[in-house]
Amino acid sequence: MDTASVQDHLVKAIVYSDELKQIFEDQLMARPFVRWLPDWGGDVIQIPSIGQGAAPDDYVEDTPVQYTDLDTGAFQFVINQYLSTGNYITEKARQNSYYGDMLESMFVPKQARAMEERLEADIFALQSQQTAADLNSINGIPHRWVGKGTSNGATSLSIEDFSHAKYSMRMANVPLSNLVCVVDPSVAVVIETDSNLRDVSFNPMWEGIITSGMTSGFRFIRNIYGWDVYESNFLAKTGAETINSRALDFAATDSSAGTGVANMFMSMAPEAVPFVGAWRQPPKVDSEFNKDFQRTEYVTTARYGLALYRPESLVTVLSATNTVAV
Repeated sequence: MDTASVQDHLVKAIVYSDELKQIFEDQLMARPFVRWLPDWGGDVIQIPSIGQGAAPDDYVEDTPVQYTDLDTGAFQFVINQYLSTGNYITEKARQNSYYGDMLESMFVPKQARAMEERLEADIFALQSQQTAADLNSINGIPHRWVGKGTSNGATSLSIEDFSHAKYSMRMANVPLSNLVCVVDPSVAVVIETDSNLRDVSFNPMWEGIITSGMTSGFRFIRNIYGWDVYESNFLAKTGAETINSRALDFAATDSSAGTGVANMFMSMAPEAVPFVGAWRQPPKVDSEFNKDFQRTEYVTTARYGLALYRPESLVTVLSATNTVAV
């Protein structure tokens, strides 16, 4: 008998593997950028703050000393995120599905991953607590601006932005230790291909970037002006924004569509971490069999809050995502 004779009844048209293919997932990195507060047993916490003392007066002998008050304030932190994610499998589906057990075993890990990705995005979205379309100046120096570079006709970061970000930190009296920058992959490509970086005689301290690539995992093989540079796909996207008369430009030479992205420069010195967060309820899994619907349900819930605590420790530089010619 040839194949045609047995095709309809004796040949498996589709043979299924014992393996379930899973998608690749981007690495997560934002948790260490937050100073996590202990659980204080409520939804709101107020942290008092004290400003600098007044400048001393010139004293005249045998006259009263001038007394001044210290500036005081308060930072209010709120638990404002209450998240849930759930999956279920019916009893019939479990009985009939060859992959039922494998599928069900992935529910909780996938829910945990979804929670972590939401947390990652929420941390990077904290740049929105700066004022949009504004320089957000501290001590007269900007902490938010549109990138100074251009690539493929669209706005990108330039090496100059790294130097200016460090200047912003210095003028805000931020400790210049553990400096971290997180950029969009489109920025990483632009910097990798920067002609100045190829001239290792002109920039000898950056030797090795071109041969090894910009990142190892997430970290630069070399840093730029003291910034350890990471790349992430989870940085917050922005719309059109004009700051100090410079507009975010999406008009790419190759006509590709783009959006804005908020690249972040931060000091990770222990006393200068820009963000604070707290868990009111860390991710918790509940599961049960629902007899009415004849299905097993898995639910993960969590409660937390995040906030920009030290605005002087954050610099945001906007760029376009369509800076790489296709």
